Amino acid sequence: RCDLNYTFQSSKSDEMSEESETDSQSDGREDKFELSFFPDEDKEEYIFFQKTLTAIKNWFTLFGWSKGQNPISIPYSLRRDVCKAQMTSSQEKVFKKNLGKDTKTFYDMLFHLSGQLLPGITSSQSLSLDPVERMLQLHWQYSTLLAFLNQGAYLPHVMPEFLLEPDDYKKWIKVQTVPKHLFILEDSVFETMSKRAWTDVLLQIYKVFVLPRVSSLSITDLFSLESTQNMPRIKLELLSSNIYSPYERTILTWLNKHYEKNRKTVWKDCQKVPPVRWIVNFDRDLLDGLVLAAQLAAYCPYLIATHFVRMYTNPRTHEQFLHNCLILVNAMHAVSLAIDIKVNDFILAVPLYF
Repeated sequence: RCDLNYTFQSSKSDEMSEESETDSQSDGREDKFELSFFPDEDKEEYIFFQKTLTAIKNWFTLFGWSKGQNPISIPYSLRRDVCKAQMTSSQEKVFKKNLGKDTKTFYDMLFHLSGQLLPGITSSQSLSLDPVERMLQLHWQYSTLLAFLNQGAYLPHVMPEFLLEPDDYKKWIKVQTVPKHLFILEDSVFETMSKRAWTDVLLQIYKVFVLPRVSSLSITDLFSLESTQNMPRIKLELLSSNIYSPYERTILTWLNKHYEKNRKTVWKDCQKVPPVRWIVNFDRDLLDGLVLAAQLAAYCPYLIATHFVRMYTNPRTHEQFLHNCLILVNAMHAVSLAIDIKVNDFILAVPLYF
């Protein structure tokens, strides 16, 4: 009887321990996923995330497609435009309805940027007429996408179901056979998760397929200039930074070299030449517009007389920062630089440093 009682208590204890472990794992997953939500508007980090989303949306709208611009919205158009044709039924007959040769899908964008098709997925394929089959087909495609991006992307928090439409996510929940281990999201919470997931997918696509196009060969000649020989060097080795990739550090080197080379040329007739600086980031060091103006002047020197000589060379106030950034944006417009950058994209962060 003692043995039986011990067995019962041990079994019961094991069950409670297993339940406790399951609850602990569930809590861990919830804590992990909380960090994967797009923040609410009342949160301090919302402005940063929203500016990141806007920048990514603008870049992929302008440069993500093979035949010019194609406006996107995150996550709505990315979830919606998943095929060029869909199966339609009419009078109990099933046929394929073409959505138009100009319909551009997410996979067209990925092929343009990577030069590769996802295994088993073609740009002209259609989706099933059956809602559940269609959802499962999309879930498989997104699983394939995440596996494909493993060649350099870091997306451990993004599950294929987070990339689905809200209705398809509900269908996916219903067909799961082990519901107690699911982390089920409410409608509003799912949208914040999906927005964050798609934003991170696009960021990682840029990291894997666009940034590697940056070559250090184009800046080697600048190292030999006398004016730049005494400048601190930014190491390009893989392990020399845990923030920026070698490609980003190559861009920082390029910014440093052109700024040091051109600051005394662009503003030679001003009362005060901009001081020497070491550019080590892409936010604070670019706020006053002088570094980017030096880059533009390197390729479009005629902008010096028409625009850049009117910039403050040692700005201190918010108004002076605004003045410089306005001139910089006007210079971009003057050479038809097709990037949707506004003055506020520079100036909104300025008060943080006063």
